[in-house]
Amino acid sequence: MEHFISNIDSINQILNNFIWGPIMLAFFLGIGLMFTLRTKFFQLTHYKMWLGNTILACLSKKGVRKTKEKHSISQFQSLCTALAGTIGTGNIAGVATAIAAGGPGAIFWMWLSAFFGMMTNFAEKSLGIKYRYKNDKGFWIGGAMVYIEKGLGVKWLAVLFSVFCAFASFGIGNMAQIQSISSSLHNSFQIPPLLTGVVVASCVAMVIMGGIKRISSVTEKFVPFMALLYIAGGLVVILANIEAVPAAFASIFGEAFRFKAAGGGIAGYGIAVAMKKGISRGVFSNEAGLGSSVMVHSASDVKEPVIQGMWGMFEVFADTLVVCTITALTILTSGIYDMNTYISNTAGNIPNLDGAPLTAESFASVIPYGSQFVALSILFFAFSTLLGWSYYGERAVEYLFGLKAIVPYKICYVFVIVIGSVSSVRLAWEISDTLNGFMAIPNLIALTLLSGEVMQMLKDYLARYVTKKRSFL
Repeated sequence: MEHFISNIDSINQILNNFIWGPIMLAFFLGIGLMFTLRTKFFQLTHYKMWLGNTILACLSKKGVRKTKEKHSISQFQSLCTALAGTIGTGNIAGVATAIAAGGPGAIFWMWLSAFFGMMTNFAEKSLGIKYRYKNDKGFWIGGAMVYIEKGLGVKWLAVLFSVFCAFASFGIGNMAQIQSISSSLHNSFQIPPLLTGVVVASCVAMVIMGGIKRISSVTEKFVPFMALLYIAGGLVVILANIEAVPAAFASIFGEAFRFKAAGGGIAGYGIAVAMKKGISRGVFSNEAGLGSSVMVHSASDVKEPVIQGMWGMFEVFADTLVVCTITALTILTSGIYDMNTYISNTAGNIPNLDGAPLTAESFASVIPYGSQFVALSILFFAFSTLLGWSYYGERAVEYLFGLKAIVPYKICYVFVIVIGSVSSVRLAWEISDTLNGFMAIPNLIALTLLSGEVMQMLKDYLARYVTKKRSFL
């Protein structure tokens, strides 16, 4: 068995290095940059519009928070369910891993990928609403596979995306999440990993068997609470070390462009590692470009594709530019992080690969029982991700095999939670990265070829709702 796992690990590392090479990283950034430039930096120039139509609308429009449609969920519920899938271990362990492997400079590249990723997410969600349809039970069905098939007319590429998505749901959405839960609870409370796996699997089963309505009803209450609690904890640490904040930002920007060699190796190695870890961890966290959360956004009762696109922008903003930044500043201001200890080397041997211990130590430096606080945060974050990704995998399986395959998929999903609780940390994370890359390729191709339709939708929306005489686009 150990020999088999070793072979799987070796093959996966080769695929991982190929998928997350310079070309793929440039592809991710390039798509977001393309939409950013073509919309003339919409995420900056129209920030009042997309904030006003999303999170601020929740305060003034009841219809945004609740829906009367039997087979739909509200816009706010779609956001919370999408954030349930994105706000997970990537925000705690993933950020710490990026810093440990790529240095503080990785955070700059995470920010950059999120800034451009806001527009990538905008495009995905807009296309998702435009091409969605209702299944035999009356529920909205949408996703990258739908706009790939209906928008591009390339069925085989849609099938390829769905296959990768179904497998990815067991990686990024399942094994990586439950492994972080079981390891953190074991380290902080000495709870046996297998026991954690069984209990979490039972809780997940009770929710996902009720379908999207039950999932969204749980996440709309769960996600805001857990996110605000974690942000509050992080701010306590940051404010306690407020004098270290300028130095933290200086290290982030300085290390992002530091030309250092690795053990006599290639000059510029530091930038390459920081870019790879920052962008890959950013994608792991906010999933912009994967096409995954399009599926739950498509279940919204919204009528205007561009509005749902704006919810996609806020999703990335909240996940990476807010929550991930809180984690990064907590680590870098706490004094726990030591560049000489955590910096990566050519062999890739980095301590605490799952990243959670580094984050836990940072919180514990200020907050009593800080490591326990982080362990519980991981439990909440990862549990919500397990719920969100179960829906993504469900939609992919339905697309491939029909409604009859949903229940068997859910049973397998719950069973893998138990297996993942006692699996290898590194293998779970690297499998997740590899599957993310394979899943992204069909989606990024579709976004490129359908970019004209996205621009036309935005142009039409602005013409109808923006009172300006001159054309914006």
